[in-house]
Amino acid sequence: MYSLQKLTYLYQDLEPYIDTHTVALHFNKHTKKYLNNLNQLLKDNDFDFSISLEHLAKNIYHYHFKKQEDIIFNLGGVLNHELYFQCMAKQKKEPDGFLRKDLIEKYGSIKDFIQEFIQTSLTLKGSGYTFLEVDQIGNLKVQNYINQDSPLFIQSIPLFTVDLWEHAYYLNVENEKERYLNNFFEIADFTYANALYEKLKMTNEVIH
Repeated sequence: MYSLQKLTYLYQDLEPYIDTHTVALHFNKHTKKYLNNLNQLLKDNDFDFSISLEHLAKNIYHYHFKKQEDIIFNLGGVLNHELYFQCMAKQKKEPDGFLRKDLIEKYGSIKDFIQEFIQTSLTLKGSGYTFLEVDQIGNLKVQNYINQDSPLFIQSIPLFTVDLWEHAYYLNVENEKERYLNNFFEIADFTYANALYEKLKMTNEVIH
């Protein structure tokens, strides 16, 4: 069965931007619940757990599972949370390399990109995520997804994300979503996004 990636930082390392209790609760309760649900649902379908989560997500509509919608929801819950936790660190890391170059070309500056990302996030109605993704034709895009939908389900490649479910921020800043987003970018880590985007560029996979 699948297991969660370990955090690369301690719960308290994101203070004061996200409090220790929120990080611990988010990781140990919410994220693990999605994982446990997914494992049980797939086990009930006699699923081959040697298949990667990413492969499963990209091909999810080729399967005909019992409780398919529940599997999609919980699969997105696992993948989205894993990426979200990779997008934060004790010390922030900005986009660099090819990603920095292409973001500046598209948005004018990294500061302008961040503002675009925040403003897009604020338009999301209800729960979900905002992603920086590489879409199906190779374009960088900032896009909202509702609930636990994932770019992988539509063959886009997620590079970076912020969790906009209330459990991600409510204990810390209550309903001040914009404050949460500004705090998030004080600890935002683009290390994963930088490496993945460079790999995509070097292999010419998807990106034109």
